[in-house]
Amino acid sequence: MEAVLFWSLAGFFLGSIPFAVIIGKLVTKVDIRTVADGNPGGMNAIRAGGAKAGAPSIILEIGKGFLPVYLARRYGMTGWEMIPICLAPVLGHAFSPFLRFRGGKALAATAGAWLALIGLVVFPAYAALALPFTILQTEDAWSANAGMVALLVYALWSGKTWMVVFAALNLAVVLWTHRRDLARRPQLRPWAANWLARRST
Repeated sequence: MEAVLFWSLAGFFLGSIPFAVIIGKLVTKVDIRTVADGNPGGMNAIRAGGAKAGAPSIILEIGKGFLPVYLARRYGMTGWEMIPICLAPVLGHAFSPFLRFRGGKALAATAGAWLALIGLVVFPAYAALALPFTILQTEDAWSANAGMVALLVYALWSGKTWMVVFAALNLAVVLWTHRRDLARRPQLRPWAANWLARRST
């Protein structure tokens, strides 16, 4: 129990460090929370400072989800013990005390935690639904959460109940962090709308 608590607290602390905000400020002298949607994440670091700010931001944002989960597994944590450990960096990013509990959307930390759990397969698994949604419509939040549903399906396919629980909780956090964006209905891209219009005539 002490080990689970240690790794969970370590994961939350690491997840709460706003690397994208720090690097964005160092590279661009701009608070990336004033850019675009105000999200303190890697995409706004790219918008503010291009690859020079974005690349290290994204690597560190993924890394802060990956490292505590990877180390916990290396030190013997398994099964149900992994749920709070995997969720901790995601919650840390979403509710960072360093940002007055107004953190980011937690996608990079999520990617890191899943990468430590299942390896590189996380990317095609996530893309299985996220990519079609991105191709068909314009709202990023719907694509992001479609990818999270795909990870939940992967967890169900794995047959590991604890992973299903983690995936469901992870999805709930990401739904919450995207709640304002999800209030907007997805809009079909022009080519898709035109194709549907032709099919209906």
